Amino acid sequence: MAPNSSFPDIWGWIQNLPPPTQWQTNTKFICICSSSTSSQPSLELSISKNPIHPSSLHFSILANFNLPVSLWTSKPLKSTTTNTPILAIDISKLLTNIIKDILKYTPIKNSNSFLKLPDPNSIPDLKDIVNFLFLALSFVVSIYEAPEDIRCDSINTLKEILACSWARETSKKLMMLMGSTAEEQWMRSMNLAITNWMTELQALSRSAALKAPSPMYSSAISNLGFWKVQLYCPMIAMEIDKCNGGQEDQRLAFSLNYHQIEGVIQLNYQVMVREKWIDVLVSIDNVRCDVIRLVNDILMKERGAGSDEKHFPSRISLQLTPTIQTNILSVSVSRSSENPAREIGVERSIEGSFEPPNPHIGISVSAGETVTTNLKPWKFEQSVYGSSGAFNWFLHDSINGREVVSSKPSKCALLRPKAWFKNRYSSAYRPFTRSGGVIFAGDEYGESVLWRLGRGAMGETMEWEAKGWIWVTYWPNKYKTFYTETRRLEFREILRLNLA
Repeated sequence: MAPNSSFPDIWGWIQNLPPPTQWQTNTKFICICSSSTSSQPSLELSISKNPIHPSSLHFSILANFNLPVSLWTSKPLKSTTTNTPILAIDISKLLTNIIKDILKYTPIKNSNSFLKLPDPNSIPDLKDIVNFLFLALSFVVSIYEAPEDIRCDSINTLKEILACSWARETSKKLMMLMGSTAEEQWMRSMNLAITNWMTELQALSRSAALKAPSPMYSSAISNLGFWKVQLYCPMIAMEIDKCNGGQEDQRLAFSLNYHQIEGVIQLNYQVMVREKWIDVLVSIDNVRCDVIRLVNDILMKERGAGSDEKHFPSRISLQLTPTIQTNILSVSVSRSSENPAREIGVERSIEGSFEPPNPHIGISVSAGETVTTNLKPWKFEQSVYGSSGAFNWFLHDSINGREVVSSKPSKCALLRPKAWFKNRYSSAYRPFTRSGGVIFAGDEYGESVLWRLGRGAMGETMEWEAKGWIWVTYWPNKYKTFYTETRRLEFREILRLNLA
């Protein structure tokens, strides 16, 4: 356990327990989260044995009132023998039990058959993994199950621990063990709990507490010529960049808040050793951004404005920067500034009328000129800032050509049934996938940035900072409202590269 984490070392406590046959009582306790005042109950973890079958054990999280209130209980676990330390229980089953119980809190049910953890003996950071799982479980059950007397204190204490560096790094290790499919389900369940909690605080107008315990989860992989950054963020925790049209109503707020951003950035890198320098070429493999529902469609229809009312990606920016720039000689991009061809068609016509002997002679004249421009909804740009290479995608309104993230539609446009942002997930000309996300792949956006380094960097392991921003915008789709808004998140990860 890291020094800056105040969560107890549950794994060490389990290891040091004597065999169940030597217990003087049927239950052992450890405090998970103490209350702010001595008069308030604390949150505890217990291990209890069956008096008749001492080898049968179960774990529980309790609110320690005079009459303890159980918030969670594990499935029965058996130790291999009553005369050995409690460590002999099947740890793999305990960990799987905790993960599956956390996943049960999401109303979007999925099969858990994909969840296969490796043998605990092969997990190098088992102590941290076990402690983190109990931390995450305690946080979730505090949100959903804890009585009012203990709930606020527990959540506030646990959220601070979840935001510390130990918890964030351990969560990344856990995701690697679980695999990408289980990772998606885990993040949706955790972010739903965060969304429910923050929605409750907003309803109570506790503005000072409106900060998510960990606004965004992100991780990075650097291996075999490949960089990957994965990120998740509940929509309610994103910073509001701007909003127009007054306060959104409760049904619309439900639809907008009960989603999360899921993003993947995949880059290919290549190291080319020249006679007098080293070239590092980084190119786009995949950039994906999805807006995913956290509740099922039935609940979205009952309490929200419908599943079609949600944010859409409107701008994505990625900036890659070597953290040590001593050996950087130059930075080059592979794409010129956009210079779109403009097709201009001029069509002139004059119409006149003369109707004598009317004393009021009337002449009407009309002239027309047609200008057409070929404009893709997504515009891509590359740029260089010092030693940083940047990739930028901007969404544009295909009617007037204006950048979506920095503009707002007029009220007339919001009422027009054939505006481009109406039926934006079903139209054949939609700028998104049918599910409402975007994919920028190498077939169209395979641009690259090249760093030229001096030979002095040979043999070093260099670090690149991947820093990015994602903007999502809401304009009404089918719901009748004039409310619009844009939210933003920022992420930052370190990627590594061996110059060998």
